[in-house]
Amino acid sequence: MRQRRDTRTAYLLLAPSLFGISAFLVLPILVVAVLALQRWDLIGPRTFVGLDNVVEVAADGRFARSLLITAVFVAIVIPAQTVLGLVAALLLNRGLRGSATFRVLYVLPWICAPLALGVMWSWVLAPTDGALNALLGRRVEWLADPVLALPSVAAVTVWTHVGYVALFFSAGLRAIPDTVHEAATLDGAGAWQRFWRITLPLLRPTTFFVLVTQIIATFQVFDSVYALTPDGGPQGVTDVVAGRIYYEAFEQRAVGQAAVMALVLFVLLVAITLVQQRWFARRTTYDLAT
Repeated sequence: MRQRRDTRTAYLLLAPSLFGISAFLVLPILVVAVLALQRWDLIGPRTFVGLDNVVEVAADGRFARSLLITAVFVAIVIPAQTVLGLVAALLLNRGLRGSATFRVLYVLPWICAPLALGVMWSWVLAPTDGALNALLGRRVEWLADPVLALPSVAAVTVWTHVGYVALFFSAGLRAIPDTVHEAATLDGAGAWQRFWRITLPLLRPTTFFVLVTQIIATFQVFDSVYALTPDGGPQGVTDVVAGRIYYEAFEQRAVGQAAVMALVLFVLLVAITLVQQRWFARRTTYDLAT
């Protein structure tokens, strides 16, 4: 009887979380899956078309190109912001004067609206009267040049999220006991050896969390890219997947095809997350005693 009562109490305590997961995660996925089998223009009635939307998306090279562009974008952003975030965290954890102020400044871009930041950076990178070109003393088409557009947008994304990465790495560094580093120092380990053989391995749980969340967020980036380079940028070089889904759903009104693209992105992110989980599970320890 007591066990049954405890089980009922546990489910009651879990009910708010289960409701949130069901209403805001599971239900939207099911709705998108249903829409992927229908033809709908947001106004008229929906028509069941089976796998026609899948065939049309597979035959449309624009979506495949968007996936490739997004993969390149992620390949630029994730290593850069991870390394810079770790470096910033190491500097912040040295306890230098003004560290608390810099910790706040690092996080500010991350808590601001991405669309507003995109508009601000479009002014900074403007070719004629932009602040960056004024500083360089030359005209550079940062957002209009097909070669520079994607790296420029990636740089803005890195600048926006590096504080988020630094915040979590800083927390991970503070969780490492000083006695571990002191023992390594007594054993003759240098600064680089302590960092490579102690700090980085003990930061793997934090690294796993940062990589999972940031890869998902970067694959889904839309606001800042749309503000900086509307309509996919010059020659479509910034036509990321989220922008392609938005274009298909709300400009072309091909909701069914947009739903198929969203499902492909969802499956891709789940697969990437599972690969990361499996890789880190074999190389991560959460207990210093082990």
